[in-house]
Parts: sequence; C-alpha cells; structure tokens
Amino acid sequence: MSAALFEFLTRMGDNTLVLGHRVSEWCGIAPVLEEDIALANTALDLIGQTTLWLSLAGEVEGKGRDADALAFHRDVWDFRNLLITEQPNGDFGQTMMRQFLFDCWHVLYLDALRNSSDARIAAIAEKSLKEVTYHFERSAETVIGLGDGTEESHRRMQAALNRLWPFVGEMFDSDAVDQEMIAQGIAPDPQALRPAFDAKLTDVMAKATLAIPGDDFSHAGGRNGARHTEHLGHMLTQMQWLQRAYPDATW
Repeated sequence: MSAALFEFLTRMGDNTLVLGHRVSEWCGIAPVLEEDIALANTALDLIGQTTLWLSLAGEVEGKGRDADALAFHRDVWDFRNLLITEQPNGDFGQTMMRQFLFDCWHVLYLDALRNSSDARIAAIAEKSLKEVTYHFERSAETVIGLGDGTEESHRRMQAALNRLWPFVGEMFDSDAVDQEMIAQGIAPDPQALRPAFDAKLTDVMAKATLAIPGDDFSHAGGRNGARHTEHLGHMLTQMQWLQRAYPDATW
C-alpha cells in the first residue's frame, strides 16, 4: 500500500504546490492592494498545506526525500497535480474562476478526508479545511460579484468558465490508486463527491448569472503524470531554478 499511499499524498501536495505558485505570481501586480494581500495569503496557505502533504509523502516513501526535495527536484513527468492547477493566471477573472472551481472540489475532498482511517491524513485535512473553507467563501463571492457585475466583467467571467470547464472532470476521475485508498478507508471515492460539487457550482453560477457549459468533455492525465500541459514545464523552470543551479545549498 505504501506506493499507492505515496502517490495519493503527492497528488494532494502537488495540487496545492502548483496552484500556490500560480497564485503567488500575482504578488505585487494584483488589481488593487486588498486583492494583492488576499492572493498572497491564499498562496501561503496552499504552500503551507504542501509542506504537510509532501513531508508525509517523503516519510511514507522512505527514501530520504523531504518536502523540499519532492518540490524542487522532480521533473514535469513526476508531478501528479490536477491539470486545472497549472493553467495560466490569465486576467483576474480567470484566476478567480480557476480558484473557485478548485476550492469547490477541495473543500469537499478535505471534509471527507477528516474521516480518514489514517490519523495523519485526517489531521492534515482538519487543519487545511479551516483555510480552504475561507478560500471557497472568498472565491465564490468574487465570482458572483464579477459575474453579476458590469457587462465587461460578466463577459470575462463567462469566458473564464468556458475555458476552464474542460479541466473540471479530472477532479472526479478514479483509478487504481483511488480504489486502494477507498478500500483502506483512507480517502473518499472522487466520483461520490460530484453531486455535492454540482450543487455548490449551480448555486454560485446562478447567483453570478453565468451559464454552465453543457459539454462533458474533460482533459485528463495530470493526476497520474501521463500528460501535463506545456504550462507546467514553464512554471517549473521559474519555481525550481535556484535549487537546480545550487543543489543542496543551505543558508
């Protein structure tokens, strides 16, 4: 089970690592100071969660790799993040739509993980859920405000939803790793979370006056490393360059 558990933990950690880095790219250039601070705090929360997940992953793997090694010394094909997390920031509306769609899934998944048979995972989920609940509330309110705002903000939010919608389905894919986690009582069945996700999504989109796309097509491959978009490689060259240039350097 250790191999499957390691895979599961890297999926959780890579999701928050990649999205956390993406959100951090707004630092200093957000539309207004309040959003600059809020986005920076969201990024810090996600990176903090990454440390918890990847530290446990390194412990389970038992090869001496800590969270830093897993974050900075793996290549693109070793990452297990959802494809939606590596998508470019685009404009502010696209960033917040990406955040909302991820938060909507994340808050449900962490809530279920609080009942994990693995006490370590349950503890991480319990701590992370407090932060992610706020993330969800904030991103939902922002999506509603922009969607039901001006003609321009509505147009941009609908365009963002249309662009990101093909990446939503991957959140609910299930494979052999998921089945083993389910069998051990460690994690929930991703597919079982879809009805609750759809209910939250429908409620927020209605308030935002945005139309949920009817196309069921979904990209996949990120969470098992089979395929990533070109955006992840470009992101990693920025995120990892210092550690690659000076391997194992210390302050």
